Amino acid sequence: MRVNTRKASPRRSSGARKATKSALSRVAKIGIVVVTAVAALGVIFFAVSRGANTGAAGRYPFQVGQPGFGQAAPEIKLPSTDGTIFDLARMKGQSVLLYFQEGVGCQPCWDQIKDIEAHRDQLAALGVDKIVSITTQTPDVIKQKAQLEGISTPVLSDPNLDVSHAYQANLHGMMGTSMDGHSFVLVGKDGIIKWRADYGGAPKYTMYVPVSNLVADLRAGLKGASA
Repeated sequence: MRVNTRKASPRRSSGARKATKSALSRVAKIGIVVVTAVAALGVIFFAVSRGANTGAAGRYPFQVGQPGFGQAAPEIKLPSTDGTIFDLARMKGQSVLLYFQEGVGCQPCWDQIKDIEAHRDQLAALGVDKIVSITTQTPDVIKQKAQLEGISTPVLSDPNLDVSHAYQANLHGMMGTSMDGHSFVLVGKDGIIKWRADYGGAPKYTMYVPVSNLVADLRAGLKGASA
């Protein structure tokens, strides 16, 4: 029996090397495409996530009750959780954001206050000097709730709904007219209302608005008012 002891042809060996290089090249190209695709998806995901977290005006529907823009803000003189009597008339020279809300049974309302406090600088950048909340429950009840939530924003007690009726804030909620809804009213330094948004009404009865969206609505409202 004759054994073939001839070495492989150099040409054949060269062809095998070329085939191997070609295969490796294809694998490398596929790898580059995959990495590029993953990177692109990452960029898209980041952009979408960033967009989702970026406040935009109009995402949360609201009504604009009365009194509204350009009207004199009705008098407010109510007991506050800070132990004082809040008097809006004494706030002349400061812009005040009034936040009417349902009270202790509405946890989202208190979360709203905490988030506002955490992003107070964004409202300050729009010229808001002071923020107060108003609800229709008694001082002892709201003081206890404010302490429990650890908030420093003054919460005013309006159990007889005198102020709530004056601002018609009790017409924009899900609890009938016995409680306020989720309304924001910006009173300017001159005592004139500069912006208003009543979020708590039908059909969605919104009890919480992300601060980024609240700020966006306020910015758009102030811009439109000055146009």
